[in-house]
Amino acid sequence: MPRKALRPWLPLALALVAYALWTTPLLFPLRMFVVFLHELSHGLAAVLTGGQIVRIELSPAEGGVCLTRGGWRFLVLSAGYLGSLAWGVALLLGGARRRGHGALLAGVGLLLLAVTLVYVRSVFGLVYGVLSGAALLLAARKLPEAASQVLLTMLGVVSCLYAVWDIVSDTLLRQIPASDASALGRLTGIPGPLWGVVWITLALATTVWALRSGWR
Repeated sequence: MPRKALRPWLPLALALVAYALWTTPLLFPLRMFVVFLHELSHGLAAVLTGGQIVRIELSPAEGGVCLTRGGWRFLVLSAGYLGSLAWGVALLLGGARRRGHGALLAGVGLLLLAVTLVYVRSVFGLVYGVLSGAALLLAARKLPEAASQVLLTMLGVVSCLYAVWDIVSDTLLRQIPASDASALGRLTGIPGPLWGVVWITLALATTVWALRSGWR
């Protein structure tokens, strides 16, 4: 079957693969990738609203923290879930391009390396960021265009899936006092689960839009 005919089914196929392997070590690096994007998004929101990033930490338990100073706290708290979703959508749309997948992978790899070396201050986070950034740069250099497209799309699919699951888990299935949703609830007086419903609606609508727009 021609490669062009397979394109619309690629995100769905990769989503099924990701779901089947979700709890296995094979998908651990990709899940940590989304955690990295989550924390980076907090930091970027702070910087864009006049604040700064103090440090980022990652843990092997798929946890992370981004310590910021200044900035608009409402946006900083909201940016974790929605930011990782936005990164996922951008990667999906990048994967839907006809060419340039290797260059996009290289750009993501350079971003991981730069953020890691400048802001990450946990041992695990440093090791993960350096190895992942180097791996993406190597993939961009060595993989053929079709394989680069699959990898880029897989990063986007897992980012979107993880963002939705993260919101559901932290706002509807359990209440974590230290979560972004709980902190936003204390800031605004609006309960965390209600923020969760808003974020989930945005996440699902944005993901569907990205799939329809990028793979039409």
